[in-house]
Amino acid sequence: MSSRLNPLGKDVAYPDTYDAGLLFPVARQLKRDELGLANGLPFHGGDFWNAYEMSWLNAKGKPQVAIGVFEFAHDSVNIIESKSFKLYLNSFNQTRFESWEKVSSVLRTDLEAAAEGAVSVKLFTLKEYHQQTPIIQPEAILIDELDVEITDYDYAPSLLRVDEGSGSGVVKESLQSDLLKSNCLITSQPDWATILIDYKGPRICHEALLKYLISFRNHNEFHEQCVERVFVDIMQYCQPKELTVYARYTRRGGLDINPWRSNVMSSFLRNQRFSRQ
Repeated sequence: MSSRLNPLGKDVAYPDTYDAGLLFPVARQLKRDELGLANGLPFHGGDFWNAYEMSWLNAKGKPQVAIGVFEFAHDSVNIIESKSFKLYLNSFNQTRFESWEKVSSVLRTDLEAAAEGAVSVKLFTLKEYHQQTPIIQPEAILIDELDVEITDYDYAPSLLRVDEGSGSGVVKESLQSDLLKSNCLITSQPDWATILIDYKGPRICHEALLKYLISFRNHNEFHEQCVERVFVDIMQYCQPKELTVYARYTRRGGLDINPWRSNVMSSFLRNQRFSRQ
């Protein structure tokens, strides 16, 4: 953990004067070691963050509003704890900046220093964001309508299996579930997501996959960590040749976090906006 002030699980004042020290990084490797990823990563990827509550003052003191889109590299040393990110963004509210470009520059410098890795920063007017990020429906098979009985809501990777009745052939399909729910590692507040799984390999049993995803319902972990766990589990139990896992989480505190991990190039890998976002 960082030596900076830790806001996790605490009541804190919301500052309105710029303060980069509010950002609280958490080492990615802490959970990757738990997943057996100490000696290299089997995926590439990124984490899209969309910030819907951004404001600052221009040089004349007039408030500006924007939507910020950030992408953190999967191999940055740290993730940024979301509450600290919100506190940091709120610290811009009563601070004057000479231009939007200056705001972008400050954001990139601070976030890359905290993450210890590459961060893409884009600021959009509300009109620009609406034009370029419409709400879409993924082109994937929705597995949520399967008639399955659920008796356990504790994380159970062993539920995963391939469809033994499908033979030894290789399939390529895209699967979707809107039923992913996990909980914040620190506060246990619920995190809700649509998850997309795009793969090529032995046919994954859809019923087993749905039960597995529902088993996250009482699981406490950050968004990025959950996606990496799903990727590693599917690779272990189903052994696809190609795999992409992409979760679009609903927003909390004006922020949504959308991690993706893949061992190939995938058409899913855009900052797409789904119905609950």
